[in-house]
Amino acid sequence: MFPAWTWVVGFWFGAAIGSFLNVVIYRMPRGISISKPKNSYCPSCNKQLTASELVPLLSWAIQKGRCKCGKNKIGSRYFIVELITGSLFAAIWYQQFCVYPQSSFEPLYTIRAIGYMLFAAALVAAIFTDLAHYIIPDQINAFMFFVGVAMNIAFMAFGLEEAWLWGMPSSIAGALVGIGVLWGIAFLGRILFRKDAMGHGDIKMARGIGAVLLPLGAGLSFGMAVALGAVIGGLQVMTLRNKPTPQEVAEDEYYEPESIGSLVKCGLGYVLCMDIVGLIWPKVYEWWFGENPYSLEEFEEEPEVEHTMIPFGPYLAAGALAVMLFAPQLGALVDLYLKNNGFT
Repeated sequence: MFPAWTWVVGFWFGAAIGSFLNVVIYRMPRGISISKPKNSYCPSCNKQLTASELVPLLSWAIQKGRCKCGKNKIGSRYFIVELITGSLFAAIWYQQFCVYPQSSFEPLYTIRAIGYMLFAAALVAAIFTDLAHYIIPDQINAFMFFVGVAMNIAFMAFGLEEAWLWGMPSSIAGALVGIGVLWGIAFLGRILFRKDAMGHGDIKMARGIGAVLLPLGAGLSFGMAVALGAVIGGLQVMTLRNKPTPQEVAEDEYYEPESIGSLVKCGLGYVLCMDIVGLIWPKVYEWWFGENPYSLEEFEEEPEVEHTMIPFGPYLAAGALAVMLFAPQLGALVDLYLKNNGFT
């Protein structure tokens, strides 16, 4: 559809979106509106940023990671988020607009390009909020789900076969698979080990991943997430095992895991999207889940956790990104494995 060189357009568009994601990553966990104040500001001195300070990538590099006042350092995360988002958008643009299409307009690839870019942006925001604060805001998880549903509606509008699966909209089928797999892990962990085995933010994130990548893509992404978590998480624990924890937990301190009844009720709530409805009407969220979705009681600027506590959200996101970008290659590997083991 487009010449190969146009990936540059996708890159700079993505970098600009990454600049907005930095606002989301900083403000949303803290309960600050992403629209008020409407102007970006330095998080250290609260100085309003000028247009020259808001050029993606270049402003941070030219100013050497400092506010124009010269005194306050602006973290490298701002540059990294813009670079990663720009790179992801460039890859999706090249793949969906330059490689796959055979004609001037292919609805399937156009829908995927737009949907995947929005989805990638949400995954980047989820990764960095989870790494920093061990939380994934409900708004980000809800956005992922809506991206999948919107893609499904577009598939239906163009009469594409991707619109339906198992007698239902494919995004709904994928969302149910996402909830089922992650909630199932949480349930089995609670039964077998009497511990909380999965965060609720991860379960809601899996719903969004399933809605966008559909059941097969979601299954592959979850498998990759587990593999990445086992390898990288294991290395992290081994590397930091001799480092003292910020706050030692008393050996006799009693830890009470979530009740099975609460886990079942929450799982049903995620299937019915009560958490998403509750973002619009918080009373619904409080009625079903017993808490306010906008409460900041559990937010910590720099949470102190044990080294063995590893957020799973970034691995889920990494698996989803890998499937989104390398679906044909991964599909070929799966087919080869099935063939070599006599399944086909």
